[in-house]
Amino acid sequence: MIERVYPMTLEGKEKLEEELDLLKTEKRKEIVERIKIARSFGDLSENSEYESAKDEQAFVEGRITKLENMLRFAEIIDSSETAADEVSLGKTVTFIELPDGDEEEYIIVGSAEADPFEGKISNDSPIAKSLIGKKVGEEVVIETPGGDMKIKITNVQVS
Repeated sequence: MIERVYPMTLEGKEKLEEELDLLKTEKRKEIVERIKIARSFGDLSENSEYESAKDEQAFVEGRITKLENMLRFAEIIDSSETAADEVSLGKTVTFIELPDGDEEEYIIVGSAEADPFEGKISNDSPIAKSLIGKKVGEEVVIETPGGDMKIKITNVQVS
């Protein structure tokens, strides 16, 4: 069986390690305590506190397993190995939409650390796939579910 490799930045790996540590050292203990208290309420068949705690425990254990797997197969990407003006994982790319000129900026990261609300997009996203390997000044057509978008790359920098 071939395991999936999880490309990520060093910062992203450290963030996942912190989350894993928090889940293992604090969250697990909190949930065990909640289950213990809920058991003291008696009949477990109609105990919503117990069910809720068990559901949360299952979620946390699943997340721990997923994080451990991602970290085990993490591949740290060094963005300094590519040309300074070339879009790659770990770099911030700024572009303008053509023809109206709306400017957008994203940090391209591995899927494990993507967070669109923070401007971090996955290297598996349509935008990132279209931009990786391109350089400042290039015009690129990005195929998105909402239709094609033509852009011009104006800046690339190490994040």
